[in-house]
Amino acid sequence: MPKKKQGSADNSGEPVTLKVLAAYLKLDPATVSVVLNNVPGRSIPEATRERIRSAARKFNYQPSFVARSLRNRRTMTIGILVPVLADGYHTEVMSGIGDHLLEESYFYFIAHHRHRADLIEQYPNLLTSRGAEGIIAIDTHLNHKLTVPVVAVAGHSRIQGVTNVVLDHSTAAELSVRHLYDQGHRAIAFMRGQIYSSDSEVRWQAITKVARDLGLAIKPELTIQLSEDLTSPELGYPVVQQLLAHHRRFSAMICFNDMAAIGAIRALHDAGLRVPEDISIIGFDDVPQAAFQTPSLTTISQPLHEMGKLAAQLLLERLNGMGLTSQEVAVKPRLIVRESTSPPRHLREKAGTSKTRKRGISK
Repeated sequence: MPKKKQGSADNSGEPVTLKVLAAYLKLDPATVSVVLNNVPGRSIPEATRERIRSAARKFNYQPSFVARSLRNRRTMTIGILVPVLADGYHTEVMSGIGDHLLEESYFYFIAHHRHRADLIEQYPNLLTSRGAEGIIAIDTHLNHKLTVPVVAVAGHSRIQGVTNVVLDHSTAAELSVRHLYDQGHRAIAFMRGQIYSSDSEVRWQAITKVARDLGLAIKPELTIQLSEDLTSPELGYPVVQQLLAHHRRFSAMICFNDMAAIGAIRALHDAGLRVPEDISIIGFDDVPQAAFQTPSLTTISQPLHEMGKLAAQLLLERLNGMGLTSQEVAVKPRLIVRESTSPPRHLREKAGTSKTRKRGISK
């Protein structure tokens, strides 16, 4: 086989290396690297720069990311841990993360674990072995320090090296419980989240405190527990069916999330009950579906996209030496009042009777 002439580019279809490209151009490889990697502060004539760029285009030269990473000790890659890949809470948070990493020219891997402890243990090491400089964990129970910086969204564990981005659940509980209380509801059913969800316990503790401060009883027979690993309305449907089967009397329900609330509304509808005429429903998260289902859902809005973006921003700050090694950042929720809540029936009827009487007197 004849040898390739010195200074010629490779026609074999194999990727052209920096050394081959430099030999073709009869330039030092360092000069070619400076131009193609946009290294600032080097005095190279513009004509030479354009000749290098033209040759790179001609031979479809692609810089070696691995080689550059070895030189710079930076991969510009982030690992993301998430329980599921589905519409709703997790997707909204990941959208915010992805948007910020895109703006900052970072790449990312996503690994979903279905809350399996063995995968939560293994995946951080797998991600870092593939070049992840840091990790963002969404709704994931971490239990020990990792070898790279970590930002957790809806993480509540105090672990060295982990920054937690959390919702202010005390304010969220105050908004949801007081909204129903101020409307006149006293017989309220409560839906608790799955035990493996990071927010479940802290949200429940916040709700019980607000109820206690208001003198509102939380009855065990009106408390239901989610257990299925679902992200669809099917999550809330069967537990509400079971509650109704026991003929429990209540005028309102606080649901763990919007998807479960939508399932609850369907279960009530199938039982011949109307929302909010018979039962008021309040959700949590304010996912996009909440505003467009019938009736539209009153809910606690978490700024999910912004929380994801904030998590990515905090992680990159830490990677660049600007962030704290351990902290908690709380974001504020908002109450979004829509069609699924109203005063209980007996108060509406009383108000209607009072209005009728006043009209009769004025005549």
